[in-house]
Amino acid sequence: MPENLAIIGGVDDPFDDAFRRLQTYVGGGADPADPADVLAMQMVLRIEKTEPPARADVLIAAARAVALLCLDDRCGGDGPWATPMDDWCAARIRKIARRARGAQWAAAQEVWGLTVTEGGAQARALVPGRVGDVDRRISRLQIGGTDLPGELSSDPDHAGVVLWLNPGVTMTVGKAAAQVGHAAMLAVKLMEPEQARSWRSAGCPLTVRAATPQSFAALLDADARGDAVAVRDAGFTEIAPGSVTVIAEVIDS
Repeated sequence: MPENLAIIGGVDDPFDDAFRRLQTYVGGGADPADPADVLAMQMVLRIEKTEPPARADVLIAAARAVALLCLDDRCGGDGPWATPMDDWCAARIRKIARRARGAQWAAAQEVWGLTVTEGGAQARALVPGRVGDVDRRISRLQIGGTDLPGELSSDPDHAGVVLWLNPGVTMTVGKAAAQVGHAAMLAVKLMEPEQARSWRSAGCPLTVRAATPQSFAALLDADARGDAVAVRDAGFTEIAPGSVTVIAEVIDS
C-alpha cells in the first residue's frame, strides 16, 4: 500500500491533482543554461554486494516506486510535494538511478520519497529537485556501471499494467530502472480516474517484460493509435536520442 495517503491541508481529494498532472504531461523544452538548475528525480536501488536482487524485481520495484510517488496525495493540492512535482513535469523529465547498500540505503530512507519492495528487491523514488541541490546522502551514491543477473520474461500472457522493454536497446539496470519508471508514469495516460485510483490503492502493481522484435513492432503500432504509450529517451546517457526504450500498455483482465 502507498505510504501516508491521508488527506492533506483540507484538500478534499489531492489525488485528482496528481492524476491530472500525469494525464496532461507532455514534456518540457530546453534545459536551463546552468546545469545545476536541471530538475531530476533521484532513484535509489538497493543492491547489496553479497546478495544482489534479480534484475526483474529491481525494475518492477523502481517502476512502482515512481508511480506511487507521482500519485501520492502529498503531490496534490497543497501537499508538500506538489510544487516540486509541478516544476519537474513542466520541465524535461529526468530520472537518475543510483545504487546503495547497507548504511547508504538506510540513510536514503531519510530523504523525501517512497520505497517499494518487490520480491527480493527494494527501490526508492525521491521527490524531484535541482541536481545542484541533491542531498549529500544521495549525491555520493554511485550512478553508472550497475548490472544484475536474471532474464526478463517475454511471455505475452498478461493483464494490468505491462512495461515492455525494447529488445533492440541494451541498457544497464540503472538506465532501465529510469526508463521503466518513466513508462509507469505514462501508463496513467491510458487510465480513467477511478481505474488509476484503484491501481494506486493496490500499490501500483505492474509487470516488466522483454518484448520480442515482432511484439515490439506491434506495440509501436499501438502507441501510434493511442492504445499504448512509448518512452522516447533524450539520449543523455547510454543510448541514441529519440530511441524508444519502453512501451507501456494497460490490458483488461
